[in-house]
Amino acid sequence: MKAYAERTREELLEELGRVEKEYEALKARGLNLNIARGKPGTEQLDLVRPMMDVLNSESDYVCDGIDVRNYGNLEGLPACRKLFAELLGVKTENVFVGGNASLLLMYQVINAAYVHGLRGKPWCSERVRWLCPAPGYDRHFKITESFGFELVTVPMTPEGPDMDMVEALIQDPAVKGMWCVPKFSNPDGVIYSAKTVRRIASMKPAAEDFLLLWDNAYCVHEFAVSYQPFPSILSECAKVGNEDMVFEFASTSKITFPGAGVSCFACSEANLRRMLAELNVQIISYDKVNQLRHVRYLKDKEGVLTLMRRHAEVLAPKFACVLAMLERELAPLGIAAWEKPVGGYFVSVNVLPGTAMATWQLCREAGLTLTKAGASFPYGRDPQDSNIRLAPSLPPIGQLEQAMEIFCCAIKLAALRKIVLSREF
Repeated sequence: MKAYAERTREELLEELGRVEKEYEALKARGLNLNIARGKPGTEQLDLVRPMMDVLNSESDYVCDGIDVRNYGNLEGLPACRKLFAELLGVKTENVFVGGNASLLLMYQVINAAYVHGLRGKPWCSERVRWLCPAPGYDRHFKITESFGFELVTVPMTPEGPDMDMVEALIQDPAVKGMWCVPKFSNPDGVIYSAKTVRRIASMKPAAEDFLLLWDNAYCVHEFAVSYQPFPSILSECAKVGNEDMVFEFASTSKITFPGAGVSCFACSEANLRRMLAELNVQIISYDKVNQLRHVRYLKDKEGVLTLMRRHAEVLAPKFACVLAMLERELAPLGIAAWEKPVGGYFVSVNVLPGTAMATWQLCREAGLTLTKAGASFPYGRDPQDSNIRLAPSLPPIGQLEQAMEIFCCAIKLAALRKIVLSREF
């Protein structure tokens, strides 16, 4: 199979006709498939159904002398704080446990800084710029965009964000923060190197109230390798006097139930006091019954890792399916490249520049829902119109194979149309 760049015009026209017929046949199936979001599949949800049976008697609802059915303990159940502290490698007193959504906690931290000021004056009366390593998580970008911040794209490298660029940008006092997904980044699956983590922790931003939002969403989410330990960003920041700069986030969204999990942030004790003052006027306490349910079921870090190995048994074949089909259908053609993640929830595919949106539209018309092309960049604008994020976790293998048939065909069709119609051809 020759690469498209090596084919004659006649060969490309012949291939275009063949791929158009293949696409129309796929479209005629009337499929309705979805690989847009990193939702755990039914088999994964069934793994943790027994968690619902761990609280059965009145005595079950008491933990460390606390009746979890009642008000109180805004900062979270002590046993649940301890569990997250063990997972993240921080002290229990640095952890706040909330509801099911770490995204909400991120919003609340930024809102506190914007409305009342978290480490200085409120941001609402200032020009705020925010660093966004990209490709990145679209919901992160939407949060900071919703506050009117100017989003600044920072390219990702195999070791994390381009730190030379970051260190130059933070000399501007208007730059107030940065998003980071340090392990199995969304969508590329990059693990920040130890060197990058140290450089980030050692930053000296011009803005004294700079916030590093460290979303460790996939901290225990290996599926193709054994568990990879990671440095504690709080400890690294504390070593250089930056302990107030960082908030680290995590949740059980892809460990237990996404819609009924538990989230947390870890930060300095000073920042925790500030956030408790903010949250105390919003809520009396989060769901401690659910927090206890998680503690009783997961028990400790080793219990979490044991469960994650069972999740990996479900996920690994799905990612292998996606990567095998990309390799078979696209690798010889020279029109796409992709990452080969060993953890996390996504596969990041870069198609021929200028064809990602066309590919997304072709998939949509053929019954395949993907995250919209460009979503992995601030404002949803990919300057190369190249990146597409796949989330293989939700559908069964049979449906995933059908989805990949459509996806690979759409990439070919969009690429061929661009090449054939190009003036440079």
